[in-house]
Amino acid sequence: MARLRDPQTGCEWDVAQDFTSIAPYTIEEAYEVADAIERNDMADLQGELGDLLLQVVFHARMAEEAGHFAFDDVARSIADKMEARHPHIFGDEGGTMTGKRWEDIKAAEREQSGATSTMDGVARALPALLRAEKLQKRAVRDGFDWPDTEGPAAKLREEMQELAEADEATREEEAGDLLFAAVNLVRAYGIAPEDALRAANGKFERRYRAMEALGDGRFASLDLDAQEALWQQVKRAEG
Repeated sequence: MARLRDPQTGCEWDVAQDFTSIAPYTIEEAYEVADAIERNDMADLQGELGDLLLQVVFHARMAEEAGHFAFDDVARSIADKMEARHPHIFGDEGGTMTGKRWEDIKAAEREQSGATSTMDGVARALPALLRAEKLQKRAVRDGFDWPDTEGPAAKLREEMQELAEADEATREEEAGDLLFAAVNLVRAYGIAPEDALRAANGKFERRYRAMEALGDGRFASLDLDAQEALWQQVKRAEG
């Protein structure tokens, strides 16, 4: 990477990049790692982990050029963090790692870094669905949560009504409130919204492809009733 970034002899594309331009590739590579894992493709996973590692090297090299830190500093910082977060393994405290203990350790880290709000440290670049879940989980730590599913279910119905009644100026805001409420309800059932939606995406894609196959190349030209009939046929076949 040092050679690729050399201003005189390096690659023009690599030299022209900065943290902002590379960040989208970093996110993309992380998702490709997750995709390889979901497909249980270990050969592909090896390659995708290499691609993800390259992103770490790329960012670290740019930071080193700017005099901030180098790759060794990155590796050392995560090693130090893992030791600090596992005092029962690397320290003398003993015991086991519970969810509460883990969160207490992370909360102490945030406090040491100057955090002043429960919401501090929830990355803005996270996918919106995942960030909504994390924000809600943070609120739970302060006791700001319904005790059962009835509250979030009622809130979801309320948000659906408000979206239906919204004018053009407020429709996007109300749609966001509806999605946020849906995340809250799913979370109240103990289900990870990101996992649930990913599974639903996969199911919809699988069924749609099956409908296209049944349509024998004519699916897009069928009317909605005919398409719905194929949808129900695919559902029955899956059942």
